[in-house]
Amino acid sequence: MFRIRRIYDEVLPVNRAAIEQVKTIMRSRFPTVPQDEIDQLGRHLHDPFLQRFRTTLSVAQDARQRVLGFAFLLHEPTIRFCYLDWIATQVGKASGGVGGALYDRVRHEAFAFGAQALFFECLPDDPALCPREDILADNRARLRFYERYGARPIVGTDYETPYKPGQTCMPYLIFDGLDRTARPGRDFFRDVVRAILERKYAGYVPAEYVERVVGSITGDPVQLREFRYLKPTNVSAAISGHPCEKIALVFNDRHAIHHVHERGYVESPVRVRSILTEIAQGPLFEILPAATFPEKALASVHDVDFINFLRRTCADIQQDDPIYPYVFPVRNKARPPKDRSLLAGYFCIDTFTPITRHAYAAARGAANCTLTAAQEILKGRRMAYALVRPPGHHAERRAFGGFCYFNNCALAAQSLRGHGRVAILDIDYHHGNGQQDIFYDRPDVLTISIHGDPAFAYPYFSGFRDEIGTGEGAGFNLNLPLPETVDGDRYRKTLATALRHIAEFAPDFLVVALGLDTAKGDPTGTWSLTRNDFKLNGQLIGDLGIPVLVVQEGGYRTRTLGVNARYFFEGLSAAHCAASPQRQPANSPPAAHRIRHHVEPRDPQRVRRLAESTGFFSQPEVHVAEELVMERITKGPASGYHFVFVEVNGQTAGYACYGPVSMTASAFDLYWIVVAPASQGKGFGRLILLETERLIRQAGGATVYAEASGRPQYESTRAFYEHMGFHVASVLEDFYAPGDSKVTYSKTL
Repeated sequence: MFRIRRIYDEVLPVNRAAIEQVKTIMRSRFPTVPQDEIDQLGRHLHDPFLQRFRTTLSVAQDARQRVLGFAFLLHEPTIRFCYLDWIATQVGKASGGVGGALYDRVRHEAFAFGAQALFFECLPDDPALCPREDILADNRARLRFYERYGARPIVGTDYETPYKPGQTCMPYLIFDGLDRTARPGRDFFRDVVRAILERKYAGYVPAEYVERVVGSITGDPVQLREFRYLKPTNVSAAISGHPCEKIALVFNDRHAIHHVHERGYVESPVRVRSILTEIAQGPLFEILPAATFPEKALASVHDVDFINFLRRTCADIQQDDPIYPYVFPVRNKARPPKDRSLLAGYFCIDTFTPITRHAYAAARGAANCTLTAAQEILKGRRMAYALVRPPGHHAERRAFGGFCYFNNCALAAQSLRGHGRVAILDIDYHHGNGQQDIFYDRPDVLTISIHGDPAFAYPYFSGFRDEIGTGEGAGFNLNLPLPETVDGDRYRKTLATALRHIAEFAPDFLVVALGLDTAKGDPTGTWSLTRNDFKLNGQLIGDLGIPVLVVQEGGYRTRTLGVNARYFFEGLSAAHCAASPQRQPANSPPAAHRIRHHVEPRDPQRVRRLAESTGFFSQPEVHVAEELVMERITKGPASGYHFVFVEVNGQTAGYACYGPVSMTASAFDLYWIVVAPASQGKGFGRLILLETERLIRQAGGATVYAEASGRPQYESTRAFYEHMGFHVASVLEDFYAPGDSKVTYSKTL
């Protein structure tokens, strides 16, 4: 048995381990591929400039996390096609259907991306093109396999023509129409071929070869080879089923032990049953059992004396006779009462959340479910859902209330925080005061809540716009209160604002506190969201494309609860599947960044650490970068070196060093431009370069020059310059070393 999952980045240890196994398979399967190209595989996932494609990696893994096979897919969103760069299984083992399953997943992903077609290369099965009998049988088997999907070689072009004398076995370019019967049009196919040859094979094929191949494409539509191995009636090109991995669904099957029978107490077991009945049988979810976590996990977000109080008080209740808080010692918190019935008010924020015999056990079960879902995210799964009750987002560090006892979202965020940055988005009708309280002074967890204004909505005492955090956490809490009457359109405008802040924060994980009490007719709310609104909200959240853990919070109209949940997850899953592999849209640096031009005493060390962190520069190069900053500090403007620094949350995200070219009237050199690995793919390089160009123009500069190595690992650097409007001014062969040319770029301002 195996499962296929998509790897978006190298944030998680399980992803890094999987990528290393992929590299091992590549070395054994493709021994002629240069080692530096294999070493760059991880960078392709978060750096689209490397080949100017968006890249996705899918791996097939067994229960022990061993990679059995992989597929590397390149997506070109402008031309709207996908290119299957690599697909391979382990050497020496029967594939067991791994290869076929991976190809099915690739087709699903390409279709979800909106690609018009999927292209890839396959060695020829014709002895006239490939006279090697030792591989012809395998070539025929592959082409026979792809014909099952209707995928066949393009014919009538010069694509198979060698670009060097003596080359043989030049590959076919295969076309898979992805459930579409139409053949590709000439202009579209020309754009596809040009993109493949100029990007995938940059540095290998000469420009004249590219023009020759593109010019040979004259048929409109392009011709495909006739079926050679199968009858057309045996082809199954349809794309069916759910394209993405399933959402991990974890729920506590003993939640019903906590059942308050008081009239009007709406937080009841039927809530979970209503949702589970609606979603469990569909294609979106995989139900997983909850693991058991030690009580000390609760202490990561709650005070120990509060945890002890709740456990002991629940244990003391012999019958279903709930304790309701009725005394609130706000005047003397330093002298807590001894009687546990009085302590209820000491640790509670309202009068209607009781302590029952099984409240502690049920709340522990909800916490276990949530932490299990978080573990699934850390195992590489992209979406998980903790369907839990009692809810948790009103539980503070040392207080319960609002039907909540332990804060499940905070527990999830704290668990994930050890592996990256976390954002919590609370979309319950009521303010998420619990997360706000727990993380209020921390900058590493962003907390956002969209809720009814505290002027009329519970919990009344928090959720105001001016509550933004304190100390180091200032600016990392955002409240978005809304009026009593809100429809779907109004809500989505506010949700879009919240999502922009999340994108700017650039988290590695997102925790969503899903409150369905924003629905029309909910007994605890006043808004009017419909099932379609929940689907659209799910799509907006899924468009972020980052791992998301959804934790169930409110929602009390049981007639529509399950349907609204299903629609939300349908939207979330569909959008998440089609989302760009980038964690954040390009050219969108955080709004809370700071640009400075002056040099500070600690900048030499900062620049050294920044250059070293990229793993891109040699130690002599790092030393030069540090020396330039020191010279600026020593000599000031007379040094001829000027700087642009960008900082986010007090950390250097990137910098540039530039200066006038001596003996020229208006020429400037761009000596360095470096972006920290954690800030790459977020538009900082563009931001720094544009600011540098502005300063150069202000100083009377008219032309900027930049240099780059011609080695393959500098392809992303060269692509960045070209994307920013630079043109190749000269190429000095073997300048740095044999085979290492110097490419000089210029840009007229």
